[in-house]
Amino acid sequence: MKRVVVGLSGGVDSSVAAYLLKKEGFEVIGLFMKNWHDTSVTISKECPWVEDSNDAMSVAETLEIPFQTIDLSKDYKERIVDYMFKEYKRGRTPNPDILCNREIKFDIFLKAALKLNADFVATGHYCRKDIIKTNGSSTYQLKAGIDKNKDQSYFLCQLNQEQLSKALFPIGTLEKSEVRKIAQEAGLVTAEKKDSQGLCFIGKVKLPDFLQQQLKPKKGAVVEINNDHPLFIKKALNKDDSLPETLNTLSRKYEYSPEMGTEVGIHNGAHYFTIGQRKGINIGGKLEPLFVIDTDTVSNTIYVGQGTNHPGLFRPGLKVLNTDVHWVRNDLKLESGCSLKVLSRIRYRQKLEKAVIHQREDGLFVVFENEQRGIAAGQFIAWYVKDELLGSGVIS
Repeated sequence: MKRVVVGLSGGVDSSVAAYLLKKEGFEVIGLFMKNWHDTSVTISKECPWVEDSNDAMSVAETLEIPFQTIDLSKDYKERIVDYMFKEYKRGRTPNPDILCNREIKFDIFLKAALKLNADFVATGHYCRKDIIKTNGSSTYQLKAGIDKNKDQSYFLCQLNQEQLSKALFPIGTLEKSEVRKIAQEAGLVTAEKKDSQGLCFIGKVKLPDFLQQQLKPKKGAVVEINNDHPLFIKKALNKDDSLPETLNTLSRKYEYSPEMGTEVGIHNGAHYFTIGQRKGINIGGKLEPLFVIDTDTVSNTIYVGQGTNHPGLFRPGLKVLNTDVHWVRNDLKLESGCSLKVLSRIRYRQKLEKAVIHQREDGLFVVFENEQRGIAAGQFIAWYVKDELLGSGVIS
């Protein structure tokens, strides 16, 4: 009998994952990850991990499977929280959920499971794993979940072949409604529990409050850049042209300075804002709402523009440094000088967008068929062919 350790989070998805695996005949062990102790930044006064741990324990009792709690808070702080603070301080936009899967669930947690002699670890992610057998060797595919509204393959875009070989995703072929129905029929306490909100494993947290634990408020100027600024006059470029100078132009972000616009207000810290953000600017009296089009944490300036269609919010391409390029499918890795038509996304639940990726000596360039809104350094871009996620990278 194969042994699988399930990361029981106290939610309905991981609960049903454990139920299905036991039903399939696996020897199932439930393991709850305690990754955060500080409740001073949560929205409610309740301690979220205690509630989640109790629900996970209740599920384990119902399923009659062993249950343990593992404290990974030290690793979580070092690998996720400290990284987040560092990135925001630089004016970048990290994705803690992707890092959490790469660094915690499928590294630290996986190693703990292997010490329990597990053959696999399982999670409640809405994604699928397939295997290609070639001459006795296996290649693992990471595919989108059947439920397109819940597909979470993007959150796993940094996994490698070794991690995938040990991973199981039991609910990836189900719709969310089916998962809840199964939980109800199995009598699981999590059947009607709402999906968790906030940062991975931290709970119902207000991100600005969380950031202020390390990044203190610092007043600076809000500078508005007009929609018709000459900076936004685009050169006529052929997107099919893959010459280095064309790729660099298409992927280049706009560079602003205070003298390009008008100071319209004060903010409490450029490191609290990201491109595309509207909330928190708190400046009225404009024909259209203001959106952040760029931040400068060195001068502590944020640049804003009016309206959801301000040209500063859109870019035709982006670049990923070679050191930040990751291939889930190493066998499909592009060599320098090669290109590939893909589908791509830069955030969870974003509709997949047609693009071409170009691997060059100085980095990987992504050119979109349609300009993309709110591209921010530090975000992850993931690329797919059909429903398979092939690779990802950190936007430079």
